[in-house]
Parts: sequence; structure tokens; C-alpha cells
Amino acid sequence: EKDGIELTREETFKYRFKKDGKKQYLIINESTKEDSGHYTVKTNGGLSVAELIVQEKKLEVYQSIADLTVKARDQAVFKCEVSDENVKGIWLKNGKEVIPDERIKISHIGRIHKLTIEDVTPEDEADYSFIPQGFAYNLSAKLQFLEVKIDFVPREEPPKIHLDCLGQSPDTIVVVAGNKLRLDVPVSGDPTPTVIWQKVNKRHDLLRNNDDSMTPSENSSDSNTDNKLLFESEGRVRVEMHEDHCVFIIEGAEKEDEGVYRVILKNPVGEDKADITVKVIDVPDPPEAPTISNIGEDYCTVQWQPPKYDGGQPVLGYILERKKKKSYRWMRLNFDLLKELTYEAKRMIEGVVYEMRIYAVNFIGMSRPSPASQPFMPIAPPSEPTHFTVEDVSDSTVSLKWRPPERIGAGGLDGYIVEYCKDGSTEWIPALPGLTERTSALIKDLATGDKLYFRIKAVNLAGESGAATIKEPVTVQEILQRPKFWLPRHLRQTLVKKVGETINIVIPFQGKPRPKITWLKDGQNLDSKDVGIRNSNTDTILFIRKAELHHSGAYEVTLQIENMSDKVAITIQIIDKPGPPQNIKLVDVWGFNAALEWTPPQDDGNAQILGYTVQKADKKTMEWYTVFDHYRRTNCIVSDLIMGNEYFFRIFSENLCGLSETAATTKNPAHIQKTGTTYKPPSYKEHDFSEAPKFTHPLVNRSVIAGYNATLSCAVRGIPKPKIFWFKNKMDLSGDAKYRMFSKQGVLTLEIRKPTPFDGGIYTCKAVNECGEAEIECRLDVRGNQ
Repeated sequence: EKDGIELTREETFKYRFKKDGKKQYLIINESTKEDSGHYTVKTNGGLSVAELIVQEKKLEVYQSIADLTVKARDQAVFKCEVSDENVKGIWLKNGKEVIPDERIKISHIGRIHKLTIEDVTPEDEADYSFIPQGFAYNLSAKLQFLEVKIDFVPREEPPKIHLDCLGQSPDTIVVVAGNKLRLDVPVSGDPTPTVIWQKVNKRHDLLRNNDDSMTPSENSSDSNTDNKLLFESEGRVRVEMHEDHCVFIIEGAEKEDEGVYRVILKNPVGEDKADITVKVIDVPDPPEAPTISNIGEDYCTVQWQPPKYDGGQPVLGYILERKKKKSYRWMRLNFDLLKELTYEAKRMIEGVVYEMRIYAVNFIGMSRPSPASQPFMPIAPPSEPTHFTVEDVSDSTVSLKWRPPERIGAGGLDGYIVEYCKDGSTEWIPALPGLTERTSALIKDLATGDKLYFRIKAVNLAGESGAATIKEPVTVQEILQRPKFWLPRHLRQTLVKKVGETINIVIPFQGKPRPKITWLKDGQNLDSKDVGIRNSNTDTILFIRKAELHHSGAYEVTLQIENMSDKVAITIQIIDKPGPPQNIKLVDVWGFNAALEWTPPQDDGNAQILGYTVQKADKKTMEWYTVFDHYRRTNCIVSDLIMGNEYFFRIFSENLCGLSETAATTKNPAHIQKTGTTYKPPSYKEHDFSEAPKFTHPLVNRSVIAGYNATLSCAVRGIPKPKIFWFKNKMDLSGDAKYRMFSKQGVLTLEIRKPTPFDGGIYTCKAVNECGEAEIECRLDVRGNQ
């Protein structure tokens, strides 16, 4: 597409499309200025856009046609050379187009246009012009016919150089570097003159083509001893000599070939000379590496200097390219030539390292790229810090806190600058030396009563962020704050610790100025040698390195500020392992069983006894085996003993700390043998569990739809198990097949199969046993199926 319009193959073949593997080509034949625009190629995977700029090409005349004076039947040659070999033109004679024939020939070879007239006659004398097609040029020269008189006396003619521009001002020939320079100089003279070529004011070769030898001393103009006389008809720089003209040729013109060339003609009659200026034009030299400044988040400023050599043509502008440091692909940043020596590059990615380079452009073309700039990374300062607040104020300090910026960026964060300004002043004073990496600051040594504004800035490689400011001034003075404890949740109940553990109780509080703190235990002051107390501005700490039983008790801490106070109470319980049970006795032995009794331990370790562990050991092996653990009673029966063996028994007591260190052990072994003695368990009065029926879950009124099975449920309790009866409107339902009755674990259910509106009414459930009876009822409404 061109400017959004799809391009197609036309009959004029203006556009051609070519495909080479994965490459697609658009070829524009004979481009004109109308072909400038934006071209887009689209695929099903994306699109690519490029801009085409078509500039008018200027025409340079490298050699103009020269006036000719010819004799009868001689040959007249008009020749000119232009910069574009594709330019056509017409030849005019006295304003009329020249029509070629057998005697008049017109040729166009490369950049050279030639008009040749054979066997010149007086009618050929006229003004001849060459007009290039499409350019406002008119190259004119005059052909003068010289009549020859027959004279048998030999006549000598001084040498003559036939050029358009002779005299003091040199003729200028312009050639593009790398192109061929061919300079045809018509000459005349009798006898044939000697031709000498010389480059003026520079050490250069003298090119000469003559049959006679000559030294520099023979000509005053060639007195420069640095010059050499050469006879060269081959090589890059050479001369050719013909009967009526000589040719000076430079193959592949270079910058060093630029200068003033002097052609000298000599014969015995006299001499003639002419200066020709050859100017070699080329693309500019590459500029030096650009410099990068004013680097931002996605932009930077690029600066450069003009090239040292402009190629002989004014620099038209510059082209800037950019690439990522680790990439090999350069991207062009401008399509129109940059006229200035600075450019603001945009749309870069923050945190990516880039390089820049520059091209200089003149009429001939574009220079080689400059060296790449120093690598640089677009970064931006962070945003301002957030949640900037005053945390605390005293009579000489202010405590500030804040949060990091929302956007830090690729440049990271080096720290923060904290400043303050007195009310009524505009001077901001650093509150801290250098940068701080923390998100809080304590500003010290402030004068009491001063009103201060505070601000903070985040800093990274790109510079400082915007300032986060506290809008209202802060007065440096102590603020009275009511004392109050913030008791942690785990201290609101009894704190249980084992003997030997460390106790570290931290109780935060508030209050200004700093309150007086008092600790009491059971109403008495604490012993500083036994218990450590440490206080700060925000909390108080009770510290016991190694807890003992006597540390148990009720602790009370009080805050006091003037006539205001607050207090909290803490209960600490220090526990230890209990002592062994007491008074263990072997009560009886029968069959394979032994009965034991004991009393609780005298020392419970300041904690509730959770149970006992009972163990047995055969007298032969004395290996102990646990019979009961976590046993809560103070008597037990050990069963499954082996007949004929003797057993010892021992019992450990247990609390939160674990088992007692020692156990209570029976003194005498229990001998298990078969005897007539039997154990008589104690007799207990049998409990009467009889209970009259009682409904624990009632029947609930229900409304159901006709045609769908419905159920009524309730729950009943009673011992012995009661009998259940269901009634509808006082009528017994036992024999009706429409109803089914269930009873499971005391839950009673009556199922009504596909009820009709006539099944609505009062339903009653009745439970009866020998202890009594109970009944419950509900209403059932059956709605018609609409």
C-alpha cells in the first residue's frame, strides 16, 4: 500500500512485485517526486512501514563545449560532459535542431555527448548549442570556418589552446570521487607544439607526451625541482596526444587529485598555457562520535560536531541511528534530514543500554557512520516517598516515618534526603548527614518551641524525586499523653512456666512525658537481685533468668504521669515435677490379680496432678513394664499376672511438667498362687433408669403439594422403650395402608403416600410406656397441584 491505497500491477508497469524466498520486493520504475510517501507491506502476521523520499537530482556540467575554428574539409567535434549518464539532450544549430546524416554524427556515450561534423564547409559555420532534457541548461559554442589560401611559402603558427575559459580565471571541472576524469583540450600550432601538464603549487607528476625530450630548466614555469617530467600513456593518471588535441585522464578520481592543472604548449614560434581547476567532490567524512546528555526516563539529548571534511559540497543534514548495546541492528531515528547539531531522542525503554551514531549527508550522498557513542541507560528519578508522617515529637526531637516510592524504576534507590525549614523561612536545612536508607528518621538537637516544616526526597542515579512534604508545621515540644498499657493477649491469663526456664515479659505502653513505672509482687516491692526490670519510652520488661517456685504469684505494674495512672495485673505460675505418691499398699492378691491403693503426693509441683503411671516388675528379672499411664484414680487392679511369680509394683505421679523424679514402690513382693480366696467386688445399689416418655423434638406444621409423598417427624425419649401410636383427627392410622410408620434411635417418622386435599388435618403422635404417656400434634395442609 502507498499512503493507505493498495498498489496493483498496471499496464504502464509502474510497479513490479518480486518474491525471493522469504524476501518481498517492491520495484518502482522511473521514480518521480509523486512517488514520495509512506509504503506499507502487510501479512497475516503483522505489517512494516517505510517512508520513501524522492529528491530532484541536480545536473552538473563537468565539461562544456568549446568554440572551434576549422579549415575546409577538416573535422569539427563539439563535446560536453554532464554528471548524469542517463540524461538525454538535443543539439541545435542557430536555434534549429541538428538532423544527423552521413556527414553529421551525434553520439551519447556515458556522460559524454558529442556532435561530429566531417568535411567542414563554409555552410557549417554557426552557433551550436546542447540542451539537456529536463534541465534549464544551454551549452553554446561557435564554429568558425577558416579559409585556407594557397601559399607555397612555409608558414609557421604559434601554439594555441582552444578552451572556453582562458585567461586569469581558471576553468573548473567537477568530478565525483571514484569516477573517471577525461579532459580533452583542442590545440593547434605549426610546427606541432610540445604539450606539458603540470599541477600548480603542489608536488605532483608532470605529464608529457612529445617525441622531443625536455628538462625543467627549459621552462621558467617548471623551475620547481620537485616536479618530474614523465612520459606516461598508461596508468591511473595519464595523457594522450592526438593531431589536434590532447587528453588528460584520471581513472578513479581521489581527493588528492583536486587542484589547479596547467597545460603548456611550446613550439619555436611561441607558447600558450591555460589553467584548469579540477574539483573532486565526495561524500563527507564521518562525524566524530556523538555525545549524550540530559538523560531521562525514555529520552536523551544527542549532540555532535560537523565532519572535518564536507566532501567539497555543503552538508545538507544528518541522519541519526540507535541500537541496543547487545544488538547488531541499528534503527534509524529520522527520515527528514536533521539541520541542527542536536536532537532529542525519545521512546526508549528505561533500564536498557543504548548506543547512538550519526551520518553526514551532502549532495553526493551519505558518509560512513560515525563511531558509536558511549553506552548509556535511560533512567528516571523515582517518584516521591509515600505516607510521610510525624510519628513522635519531644522537646528536642522529631521522629518521622514514611514508605518507599510507588515507582522506583530501573535506576534503583540510593537513599533519602530529609530536610527541614523553619516557619517563615525559605531555606531548607539537611536534617541528616548524607543519605539514609531507612524509612524512618529521628531528628535530634532541635530548639524547643520552633515550628518546622519537614520534607523528604528519594534519590537514585538519575537525581532527586519530587518532595513529600508535611503541610502543617510541627512544633517542637513535649506532648502530654495519658498513660495506658497495651497488655498482650497471652498475658491476660495465667502465665505458666517450668522451673529453670527464662521469663521475659514485655508490656508496651503509651504516655508522655516518660511515665514513672512501679512493679509489685503480692503487694510488695520486687527484689532487684532476684528479678530484673528494664524500662524504655515505649515498654517495660520483667526478666527472670532462671525461674523458681517462689517466683509464682500476682504481679502488678503501675504507670504514673502526674495525677494520671494506669495499672495491669499479671499472674505467674511456676511449676515443677511432682513428688511420688504416698502410702502405697498391696490391698489383696487373688487368682491372677493384685489390688493396689495409694494417696496423692505431698508435693504437687505447684500444678494439678493429671494422673499416675503404674508399673510392674517380676522379682526374677526386675524389668519394669507399664500397666497404666495417665491413670486418674488412687486405686487399681493389676490383672494378667503369671501364676507362681512374685511381683513388685511402683507408681509415678504426673503433672504438666511430667512424671515425678522418683516412684512409690511396694515393700514386699506379691506372690501369685492358687488359693481359695476370691475377690469380692463391692456391692452397689442398682440405679433405676426408668423414665416416662418425653418428646425431645416436636412435630412441625407443614404445607405440602398433592401427589407428592410427605413425611412428619419428631423425636421421643423414654425407658423402657415406649409404644408409638399415630392419629389423624383422633382416628388411629395403624391399619391404613396409605401410611407408613418408622422408628429409629428415638426418631419417629410418619410417611403419607401421595396425599390428596382430603388428607389434610390434625396429626397426633402418642408415646406410651409403663411410666406414663406423652403426645404431640401438628397441622398438615395439602394444596392442590395447579
